[in-house]
Amino acid sequence: METTINTLTCFSSVVLTGLSAGLFYGWEFSVIPGTRQVGDAYYLYVMQSINRAILNPAFFLVFFGSPLALAAATLLQYRGDGSWGWWLAATLLYLIGTFGVTAFGNVPLNEALDALDLADLLPEEEATTRKAYESRWNRLHTVRTAAAVLSFAAAVVGALTTGPHQ
Repeated sequence: METTINTLTCFSSVVLTGLSAGLFYGWEFSVIPGTRQVGDAYYLYVMQSINRAILNPAFFLVFFGSPLALAAATLLQYRGDGSWGWWLAATLLYLIGTFGVTAFGNVPLNEALDALDLADLLPEEEATTRKAYESRWNRLHTVRTAAAVLSFAAAVVGALTTGPHQ
């Protein structure tokens, strides 16, 4: 039974973290380059729409489930064969670099953007708002993408080095 719980926890950690890393990676290399091609008003409207739409159960499962599953895997491996260091690295990378950057960086920017009535902005205000939002948001996104990918890689190594006796 303990082996089954360990296996399911490690598997869940890898899958959830991989989904999170994939989402952020895909955004980094497809959505961001695409949004650079649109005008200021469209950019702000699209980002407001996406920021509202992403708040859904499927995203929450992946975003909040990843650190929980990673922490559980770390605890389960702590008394094990030494792979726990990889699980700890994966957990810390995700908690600090992905979850923390999102919660304390991207989300406040998203909330400030959401509070704006875009119809009230003049074209020069649209440009100023976009510049302030986009440059900071994209820098933070690059950090959380790198952290999510590194967290996923550490979880995969952790899973591959977890001994069969676990």
